[in-house]
Amino acid sequence: MSVKSEHIPRATIQRLAVYVQVLESLQREGTEVISSEPLAKACNVNASQIRKDLAYFGEFGVRGVGYYVKSLIASITSALGVDREWKTVLIGVGNLGRALLNHKEFKLRGFHIVGAFDCDPFKIGEEISGLEVVCTKRLKERVGDLGVEIGIITTPPERAQRAANHLIEAGIKGILNYAPARITVPDDVSVEYVDFFHHLYALSFNITFNKNK
Repeated sequence: MSVKSEHIPRATIQRLAVYVQVLESLQREGTEVISSEPLAKACNVNASQIRKDLAYFGEFGVRGVGYYVKSLIASITSALGVDREWKTVLIGVGNLGRALLNHKEFKLRGFHIVGAFDCDPFKIGEEISGLEVVCTKRLKERVGDLGVEIGIITTPPERAQRAANHLIEAGIKGILNYAPARITVPDDVSVEYVDFFHHLYALSFNITFNKNK
């Protein structure tokens, strides 16, 4: 799948990830072809939105037939760049970090965590999910050897920027930040935030709003 526009909305990229998730579920259930309406319903969007999102990358689907599930999965994963392996490191081996290191879905999705780092001397040398925890100060020397392109931060908030600095100094261009803190990075470094409280705030608002209707 080739990109037909350089200006693709962030919301489109996020929806593409949802489409893949739904399509993979359909494939596991044995669905080979699906029309736009049931696919849209399963993705909780309208059919025109799916067509608009896919149009950024080309023409898909067969008139009167629908989308071939296997082919569409391959096209979308190619567009998202997840049809290859991305080597990843994690900084911050607390409870959340340990959980992610043991989460097998990362590797299945093409994100292979190949290094675990922490500054706590009591954690350094420990083995988690086949990885030895290494001192964060050694990150830069290890990244080149491991061929890493993405870093995951799972530190306490007050240590997030320091972890980001280590990743930036090591040449990492993509950071996934689970720490509840904003970090400062150069323009050529992409950051994504995973903040559970943002979602909990949204849920609490929706529940409160619906009660007051």
